[in-house]
Amino acid sequence: MIEFIKDPDAVLDYKFDWAADTNGSDDPYATDWLADGETISSKVVTVADGLTKDSDSLTDTNTSVTVWLSGGTDDTRYSVACKIVTSESRTDERTIIIYVKQR
Repeated sequence: MIEFIKDPDAVLDYKFDWAADTNGSDDPYATDWLADGETISSKVVTVADGLTKDSDSLTDTNTSVTVWLSGGTDDTRYSVACKIVTSESRTDERTIIIYVKQR
């Protein structure tokens, strides 16, 4: 599971990327889960209590989901899950951890 550090006062965006165009990327967090031409049809982003989801949207021509987060308590870890359904009726879910730490 991927963990990100966020200051309690920061308002930041985090991206869940399923794009096919990341094939061959050297980025260890990149994925190539979607087939060429396949897109995300729907998404549900779930954030643990104590962290605020300001917004979420489909991005990158409907191959990624970007979520904006704020708040949180110092020295606390929160899970953020993103569940999608694709244009091919496939379903996937990914979870990241946001570690809120005063910087």
